[in-house]
Amino acid sequence: MALTFPNRSRSYDEAGQYLHFLGYNGMFEMLFLIEIEALANAKPEAATAEAGYLATFDASPDSIRDVARKVYSHGRKNVYQPRKPQRFEQRTSKAFP
Repeated sequence: MALTFPNRSRSYDEAGQYLHFLGYNGMFEMLFLIEIEALANAKPEAATAEAGYLATFDASPDSIRDVARKVYSHGRKNVYQPRKPQRFEQRTSKAFP
């Protein structure tokens, strides 16, 4: 089965400094974490940091999920977190101009 994202929710973890969202492969659930540094274009004019980070994610969810699918295809785990935010930005440069 292919990785899908039927649950469009995402949330911000201030303590961990990341956003997370879920992907599914059949009945299996995977957690994807995006470190805040990877969201280079967080909207500074947003009322709160959380709102800015969520707005940045919402601006390009398909591109972010495409990267998640690529990461997932290299090995199946329960949690996926980019080790180097810069690599994530480069792969999603179209999403984050």
